[in-house]
Amino acid sequence: MEALRIEATEFTPEVIMDPATNSFEIKGESRPENAGKFYQEILDWLDNYYNLRYWKDSKFSGVDAIFEFRLEYFNSTSAKFLLDIFMKLATFRKDDINIKISWHYEEPDIDMKESGEEFAEMTGLPFEYIII
Repeated sequence: MEALRIEATEFTPEVIMDPATNSFEIKGESRPENAGKFYQEILDWLDNYYNLRYWKDSKFSGVDAIFEFRLEYFNSTSAKFLLDIFMKLATFRKDDINIKISWHYEEPDIDMKESGEEFAEMTGLPFEYIII
C-alpha cells in the first residue's frame, strides 16, 4: 500500500499517512475552500488502510498505528471532517486494530486542547495530550 503525502498550503495541513512505519500525521492549519474534497482523499485512504489491517496482514500483527495531530488552527467545516476521521479510527479500534492518538497543542492554547477532549469524548478514543 502506498503512503499518502499531501504538502501543506496556506489553507490546508500537511498530511503523511505511511503504512510502512504505521505513523500518520496531520499538521498545520486546516481551512480549505473545499474541505470535502480535501478530506475525502484522506478518508478513502483510511478505508483502504483499514481493509489491509482488518484482514490481519502479518506484518501489522500487534503493531500500533500512531496518529499525530499537530493542528495550529481548524475551522468548523474541518472539525466535521476531523470528527469523521476519528469516528473511522474508533471503528478500527473496535475491530482490535491498535490505535494511538497524540493531540499536540501549544500551552497557552486551551481551546485546542479542549477541542481534542471533545473529539475524544464524542468517539470514545483515548487521546494523549502533548504540550508543545
